[in-house]
Amino acid sequence: MALNPVKLRDKAYDSFTERLLARDIKPGQFVSQRELVEMTGMTLGAIRELIPRLEAEGLVTTVPQRGMQIAHVDLNLIRNAYQFRLFLESQATALFAVNRSDGAIARLRAAHEGIIRRAEAGERESLIADAEATDRNLHEAIIDHLENDIVSKAFRVNWIKIKLIRQNETKLYAELVIPVMRDHLKVIEAIERRDAEGAVAAMTAHINASRARAIDMG
Repeated sequence: MALNPVKLRDKAYDSFTERLLARDIKPGQFVSQRELVEMTGMTLGAIRELIPRLEAEGLVTTVPQRGMQIAHVDLNLIRNAYQFRLFLESQATALFAVNRSDGAIARLRAAHEGIIRRAEAGERESLIADAEATDRNLHEAIIDHLENDIVSKAFRVNWIKIKLIRQNETKLYAELVIPVMRDHLKVIEAIERRDAEGAVAAMTAHINASRARAIDMG
Protein backbone atom coordinates (compact mmCIF):
# COMPACT_ATOMS: atom_id res chain seq x y z
CA MET A 1 0.00 0.00 0.00
CA ALA A 2 1.43 3.41 -0.96
CA LEU A 3 2.28 5.89 1.77
CA ASN A 4 0.13 9.02 1.93
CA PRO A 5 1.88 12.32 1.03
CA VAL A 6 2.37 13.39 4.67
CA LYS A 7 4.01 10.11 5.67
CA LEU A 8 6.11 10.17 2.52
CA ARG A 9 7.39 13.66 3.37
CA ASP A 10 8.17 12.56 6.92
CA LYS A 11 10.04 9.52 5.63
CA ALA A 12 12.00 11.72 3.22
CA TYR A 13 12.85 14.09 6.09
CA ASP A 14 14.04 11.23 8.28
CA SER A 15 16.15 9.82 5.45
CA PHE A 16 17.69 13.23 4.74
CA THR A 17 18.59 13.93 8.38
CA GLU A 18 20.03 10.43 8.80
CA ARG A 19 22.29 10.99 5.78
CA LEU A 20 23.19 14.44 7.08
CA LEU A 21 24.16 13.23 10.54
CA ALA A 22 26.03 10.28 9.04
CA ARG A 23 27.98 12.88 7.01
CA ASP A 24 26.97 11.36 3.70
CA ILE A 25 25.77 14.92 3.09
CA LYS A 26 28.24 17.46 4.44
CA PRO A 27 27.70 20.98 5.83
CA GLY A 28 28.17 23.59 3.10
CA GLN A 29 27.85 21.04 0.30
CA PHE A 30 25.82 21.89 -2.80
CA VAL A 31 23.36 19.19 -3.88
CA SER A 32 20.73 18.85 -6.55
CA GLN A 33 17.31 17.29 -6.21
CA ARG A 34 18.51 14.32 -8.25
CA GLU A 35 21.48 13.82 -5.93
CA LEU A 36 19.18 13.86 -2.92
CA VAL A 37 17.05 11.20 -4.60
CA GLU A 38 20.14 9.00 -4.95
CA MET A 39 21.39 9.69 -1.43
CA THR A 40 18.09 9.16 0.37
CA GLY A 41 16.46 6.53 -1.80
CA MET A 42 13.30 8.64 -1.97
CA THR A 43 11.32 9.66 -5.05
CA LEU A 44 11.85 12.98 -6.81
CA GLY A 45 8.32 13.98 -5.84
CA ALA A 46 9.06 13.33 -2.15
CA ILE A 47 12.26 15.37 -2.34
CA ARG A 48 10.43 18.27 -3.96
CA GLU A 49 7.84 18.14 -1.18
CA LEU A 50 10.66 18.03 1.40
CA ILE A 51 12.63 21.07 0.24
CA PRO A 52 10.29 23.80 1.61
CA ARG A 53 10.48 22.22 5.07
CA LEU A 54 14.28 22.02 4.95
CA GLU A 55 14.45 25.67 3.84
CA ALA A 56 12.06 26.76 6.59
CA GLU A 57 14.16 24.95 9.19
CA GLY A 58 17.40 26.46 7.91
CA LEU A 59 18.91 23.10 6.98
CA VAL A 60 19.26 24.04 3.30
CA THR A 61 19.35 27.25 1.28
CA THR A 62 18.48 27.41 -2.40
CA VAL A 63 21.16 29.31 -4.34
CA PRO A 64 20.24 30.38 -7.90
CA GLN A 65 22.25 28.60 -10.61
CA ARG A 66 23.97 26.38 -8.05
CA GLY A 67 21.26 24.32 -6.40
CA MET A 68 20.72 23.71 -2.69
CA GLN A 69 23.42 24.34 -0.12
CA ILE A 70 23.44 22.36 3.11
CA ALA A 71 23.67 24.51 6.27
CA HIS A 72 27.25 25.65 6.67
CA VAL A 73 28.89 25.33 10.09
CA ASP A 74 30.35 28.72 10.95
CA LEU A 75 30.47 31.12 13.89
CA ASN A 76 27.05 32.51 12.99
CA LEU A 77 25.43 29.07 13.15
CA ILE A 78 27.22 28.27 16.41
CA ARG A 79 26.10 31.54 18.01
CA ASN A 80 22.50 31.25 16.83
CA ALA A 81 22.03 27.54 17.59
CA TYR A 82 23.48 27.77 21.09
CA GLN A 83 21.60 30.97 21.91
CA PHE A 84 18.32 29.35 20.86
CA ARG A 85 19.20 26.23 22.82
CA LEU A 86 19.87 28.31 25.92
CA PHE A 87 16.55 30.12 25.63
CA LEU A 88 14.62 26.86 25.33
CA GLU A 89 16.45 24.79 27.91
CA SER A 90 16.82 27.37 30.66
CA GLN A 91 13.06 27.82 30.98
CA ALA A 92 12.35 24.13 30.55
CA THR A 93 14.94 23.24 33.20
CA ALA A 94 13.35 25.57 35.74
CA LEU A 95 9.96 23.91 35.24
CA PHE A 96 11.46 20.41 35.17
CA ALA A 97 13.04 21.02 38.59
CA VAL A 98 9.63 21.77 40.05
CA ASN A 99 7.46 19.26 38.21
CA ARG A 100 9.40 16.06 37.51
CA SER A 101 8.96 12.94 39.63
CA ASP A 102 11.67 11.63 41.93
CA GLY A 103 11.71 8.37 39.99
CA ALA A 104 12.41 10.05 36.67
CA ILE A 105 15.21 12.10 38.22
CA ALA A 106 16.70 9.00 39.84
CA ARG A 107 16.79 7.21 36.48
CA LEU A 108 18.65 10.12 34.92
CA ARG A 109 21.20 10.10 37.74
CA ALA A 110 21.72 6.34 37.46
CA ALA A 111 22.30 6.56 33.70
CA HIS A 112 24.92 9.28 34.10
CA GLU A 113 26.70 7.56 36.97
CA GLY A 114 26.82 4.37 34.90
CA ILE A 115 28.57 6.19 32.03
CA ILE A 116 31.10 7.71 34.43
CA ARG A 117 31.88 4.31 35.98
CA ARG A 118 32.46 2.81 32.55
CA ALA A 119 34.68 5.72 31.49
CA GLU A 120 36.71 5.57 34.70
CA ALA A 121 37.17 1.83 34.18
CA GLY A 122 38.74 2.57 30.81
CA GLU A 123 35.93 1.11 28.72
CA ARG A 124 35.91 2.26 25.11
CA GLU A 125 33.59 -0.10 23.24
CA SER A 126 30.32 1.71 22.55
CA LEU A 127 31.08 4.24 25.32
CA ILE A 128 30.89 7.32 23.09
CA ALA A 129 27.60 6.27 21.51
CA ASP A 130 26.07 5.45 24.90
CA ALA A 131 27.35 8.70 26.41
CA GLU A 132 25.89 10.71 23.54
CA ALA A 133 22.56 8.92 23.97
CA THR A 134 22.59 9.64 27.71
CA ASP A 135 23.43 13.27 26.97
CA ARG A 136 20.55 13.63 24.54
CA ASN A 137 18.12 11.75 26.79
CA LEU A 138 18.62 14.29 29.58
CA HIS A 139 18.00 17.28 27.34
CA GLU A 140 15.00 15.66 25.63
CA ALA A 141 13.49 14.66 28.98
CA ILE A 142 13.70 18.27 30.14
CA ILE A 143 12.16 19.62 26.93
CA ASP A 144 9.52 16.94 26.40
CA HIS A 145 8.11 17.13 29.92
CA LEU A 146 6.55 20.44 28.83
CA GLU A 147 4.24 18.43 26.54
CA ASN A 148 4.46 21.23 23.99
CA ASP A 149 4.81 19.93 20.42
CA ILE A 150 5.97 23.30 19.09
CA VAL A 151 8.82 23.49 21.60
CA SER A 152 9.77 19.83 21.15
CA LYS A 153 9.90 20.12 17.36
CA ALA A 154 11.90 23.36 17.50
CA PHE A 155 14.32 21.73 19.93
CA ARG A 156 14.87 18.74 17.65
CA VAL A 157 15.54 20.88 14.58
CA ASN A 158 18.03 22.90 16.59
CA TRP A 159 19.55 19.67 17.93
CA ILE A 160 20.34 18.62 14.36
CA LYS A 161 22.27 21.87 13.96
CA ILE A 162 24.05 21.30 17.28
CA LYS A 163 24.93 17.80 16.12
CA LEU A 164 26.40 19.18 12.90
CA ILE A 165 28.47 21.61 14.95
CA ARG A 166 29.66 18.82 17.22
CA GLN A 167 30.57 16.59 14.32
CA ASN A 168 32.47 19.41 12.69
CA GLU A 169 34.04 20.81 15.83
CA THR A 170 33.45 19.11 19.14
CA LYS A 171 32.26 15.54 18.89
CA LEU A 172 32.00 13.97 22.33
CA TYR A 173 35.46 12.40 22.40
CA ALA A 174 36.44 10.00 25.17
CA GLU A 175 38.24 12.69 27.17
CA LEU A 176 35.04 14.78 27.29
CA VAL A 177 32.74 12.01 28.50
CA ILE A 178 33.43 12.39 32.22
CA PRO A 179 33.41 16.24 32.27
CA VAL A 180 30.14 16.37 30.31
CA MET A 181 28.48 13.75 32.50
CA ARG A 182 29.61 15.61 35.62
CA ASP A 183 28.19 18.84 34.21
CA HIS A 184 24.90 17.01 33.80
CA LEU A 185 25.08 15.67 37.34
CA LYS A 186 25.31 19.25 38.64
CA VAL A 187 22.03 19.94 36.85
CA ILE A 188 20.50 16.74 38.21
CA GLU A 189 21.67 17.48 41.77
CA ALA A 190 19.97 20.89 41.69
CA ILE A 191 16.80 19.30 40.30
CA GLU A 192 16.86 16.72 43.11
CA ARG A 193 16.86 19.63 45.58
CA ARG A 194 13.99 21.22 43.60
CA ASP A 195 16.31 24.18 43.22
CA ALA A 196 15.07 25.69 39.96
CA GLU A 197 17.49 28.62 40.06
CA GLY A 198 20.45 26.34 40.73
CA ALA A 199 19.40 23.93 37.97
CA VAL A 200 19.13 26.78 35.45
CA ALA A 201 22.57 28.09 36.49
CA ALA A 202 24.10 24.62 36.07
CA MET A 203 22.42 24.10 32.69
CA THR A 204 23.52 27.55 31.51
CA ALA A 205 27.12 26.81 32.50
CA HIS A 206 26.95 23.46 30.69
CA ILE A 207 25.57 24.95 27.46
CA ASN A 208 28.02 27.85 27.53
CA ALA A 209 30.94 25.44 28.01
CA SER A 210 29.77 23.42 24.99
CA ARG A 211 29.47 26.61 22.95
CA ALA A 212 32.97 27.71 23.97
CA ARG A 213 34.42 24.37 22.89
CA ALA A 214 32.73 24.71 19.50
CA ILE A 215 34.16 28.19 19.00
CA ASP A 216 37.64 27.36 20.30
CA MET A 217 37.94 24.31 18.07
CA GLY A 218 36.61 26.09 15.00
